[in-house]
Amino acid sequence: MLKTLDVPSSKRCEFIDVTSEVQSLVAEAGVSSGCVVCYVPHTTAGITIQENADPDVTADLARRLEALAPHGLAEYRHSEGNSDAHIKSSLLGASACVLIDGGRLVLGTWQAIYFAEFDGPRRRKLHVKVVAD
Repeated sequence: MLKTLDVPSSKRCEFIDVTSEVQSLVAEAGVSSGCVVCYVPHTTAGITIQENADPDVTADLARRLEALAPHGLAEYRHSEGNSDAHIKSSLLGASACVLIDGGRLVLGTWQAIYFAEFDGPRRRKLHVKVVAD
């Protein structure tokens, strides 16, 4: 089953927890064992699995990514002014795969699935493919 989630962002750089939406799609599919692939079809956004207990973790991640690829550097050649977002997207990646067991996502105690926005605010898409064993 392939479904597409709409993911609105409200800031230029933002980590949006989509775990509950992905889990709902797993339940809707009725899959008890398999995997789910989350795929971001954008070149200035990404996906990551990260701690969800302390918001400072994603804030620290955002700050470090900004330090690695600062917004607005004069050396960037891409005319749209979002080269930093392309770099950050490449560093995180466009997909994540999570196992399903007992109809539930197999995530660690503190883990969540985050859509990573680097060129917002925008309305984005997240493709979710639920695959049974």
